[in-house]
Amino acid sequence: MHRPEYILTLSCLDQRGIVHRVSGFLAAHACNILDSAQFGDPGSKLFFMRVHFVLEDPQVGDARLRAEFASLCREMDMDGQLHDAHRKPRVMLMVSKIGHCLNDLLFRYKSGLLAAEIPAIVSNHMDFYQLAASYNIPFYHLPLAAGAGDAARAAQESRVLELMQAHEVDLVVLARYMQVLSPHLCEAMRGKAINIHHSFLPSFKGARPYAQAYTRGVKLIGATAHFVTSDLDEGPIIEQDVMRVDHSMDAAHLAAIGRDVESVVLARAVKWFTEHRILQNGDKTVVFK
Repeated sequence: MHRPEYILTLSCLDQRGIVHRVSGFLAAHACNILDSAQFGDPGSKLFFMRVHFVLEDPQVGDARLRAEFASLCREMDMDGQLHDAHRKPRVMLMVSKIGHCLNDLLFRYKSGLLAAEIPAIVSNHMDFYQLAASYNIPFYHLPLAAGAGDAARAAQESRVLELMQAHEVDLVVLARYMQVLSPHLCEAMRGKAINIHHSFLPSFKGARPYAQAYTRGVKLIGATAHFVTSDLDEGPIIEQDVMRVDHSMDAAHLAAIGRDVESVVLARAVKWFTEHRILQNGDKTVVFK
């Protein structure tokens, strides 16, 4: 039997005594802190905190702990959450015809490196239905023809939202899903969807970015994981990484390196989300690693 274990996250206007009040609240409710991190942003004037703790007195109980924490949040005007540390967040993966990020996330999930449940894989193509079946994960084919009109796009996105609700999804991961989402869907997914793109943007937009990069003789290959917003590929950045390349590598070699970087960067971002390490700070993020 697991001891009740929680992750507390909060953000609020920076003010004196926040850490004291939160730690005092936990002590008064028979909670033992396992680790804690906090950050005050002088730019936004906001304070962010993440606390991992164990509830040691079963008589306190989950309901009382949550109710009295909500009262503290109202008193201090904090945006705070209590997450059950033993509950695995439910992650829906979306993919088109490029599968390296999907394959990497599924391997990490199956091997226990990613503490998540994956109840659904959604795609506008059929390329990966057998891969989904090999992991015993339901695969939903939601095609969208080239040049599809607004009505067809709205119907397809409505089905995406239905699947999110039906599977009680906490996070949607665009694992190289190559359809531009409507502002309506982006708003519905706000703070609950992560995308991956190559860090050449905006320098190398459109088709074949690695071929464009090769032509320009780039020296760094990179990738960026970010929250999805209606501003294409411009949402709050969660994680980035780069690999150095040189003149001896052709476009195919650059693309191979890019696939590796994209997979690792996206996996880190998803892992941090499932561990409740990411807090949004306006157009930026605070990531407690």
